[in-house]
Amino acid sequence: MTTPTLILALDFGVKKMGMALGNSITRDARPFDILAMDNGQPDWDNLLGIIQEWQINEVLVGLPLNMDGTESMLSKRAHKFARRLAHRLAERRQAVKVFIYDERLSSKEARQIALDNGWISSPTEPIDDISACLLIDGYYYAPELAIYVNNHKDSVKDV
Repeated sequence: MTTPTLILALDFGVKKMGMALGNSITRDARPFDILAMDNGQPDWDNLLGIIQEWQINEVLVGLPLNMDGTESMLSKRAHKFARRLAHRLAERRQAVKVFIYDERLSSKEARQIALDNGWISSPTEPIDDISACLLIDGYYYAPELAIYVNNHKDSVKDV
């Protein structure tokens, strides 16, 4: 039997970041919050406090690749954010694994799901937390696609 895992998914963005919580026992996800970002930087104390308070085991950072699988400027920033997060967690001695996960089309799908279910009434309303739920759903479906990020600069390896 595997150990229960609580996952925090982050739909990384320069202005805001969607958050969702996933539970490995029920294999579901739920929207959690949308954090304000300052040019791609969160309130680190707040984010690290959430991870500690909720006893998160794994963090998934969405990787916004181009449709052909190549990196975009935003995906490079997401990589950098994930490395910084892993480093800050290690500094605090928080045993949390950080992964990046392909999020192509998650915002488009999240917007459609939210409109179809009446969770939003306009296509301009924020859906970043719902996009983060889709990251978790994808991870449960295909965990082998997650890429582990350790806390050393420029060190990203497959798990």
